[in-house]
Amino acid sequence: MNELQQLLDRQALRDVVDTFSNLADEWRIHDQVVQLFTSDAVVNTHIGGQLVYEMQGHEQIEQVFTDFTKQFKTMYHANGQHTVTFHSETTASAVLYCMVKLANETEIQTHSVRYLDDFVKQDGKWLIAKRVAHFMISESHSL
Repeated sequence: MNELQQLLDRQALRDVVDTFSNLADEWRIHDQVVQLFTSDAVVNTHIGGQLVYEMQGHEQIEQVFTDFTKQFKTMYHANGQHTVTFHSETTASAVLYCMVKLANETEIQTHSVRYLDDFVKQDGKWLIAKRVAHFMISESHSL
């Protein structure tokens, strides 16, 4: 892979994870799942070191994301560092750090999340094939 293509792909991968966060904050879960994940994608979520969700495929991912997020009235994601490793012209992995705030009528939760992502390039577009979320630090306080 030439250096220019690698820079373009690196930016495209950052756009995928930033779009994921933007769509979450806009409650566009369906768009998030079908636009950004492969049809057979796997998503696993760990909270406090324990695996709490295992999902595969658009339908299951959308259902779990929807069920989880409906308990909140506001979501806010702020992405930080994003390091990418290319394995080929059509596969890559990355680590993304994200601060997530989730609020309902009585409390605000703040989560420091480390995402481990595997990407594939299909028809010229990068998609998430696997995402492992590690909620590293979680705090909550009453409103």
